[in-house]
Amino acid sequence: METYLSPEQVCELIPGMSPTLLRQMRYRGDGPRFIKPSPRKVIYTESAIAEYLEARVHSSTRERVPAEVA
Repeated sequence: METYLSPEQVCELIPGMSPTLLRQMRYRGDGPRFIKPSPRKVIYTESAIAEYLEARVHSSTRERVPAEVA
């Protein structure tokens, strides 16, 4: 079974992430994939957070951060 995380829990896992930044990323569509089980509730899967972070691994500062990860 997948582990579900609240936005606050996601912010605890990702250094420098805040609830406001995470909310802005959802709005722009460039953050981790999320689930809306109800109109006012947002949750994330642990695997979606891992995928999001893995897509941003770099070996040089010259590499670009992807705008969106499908």
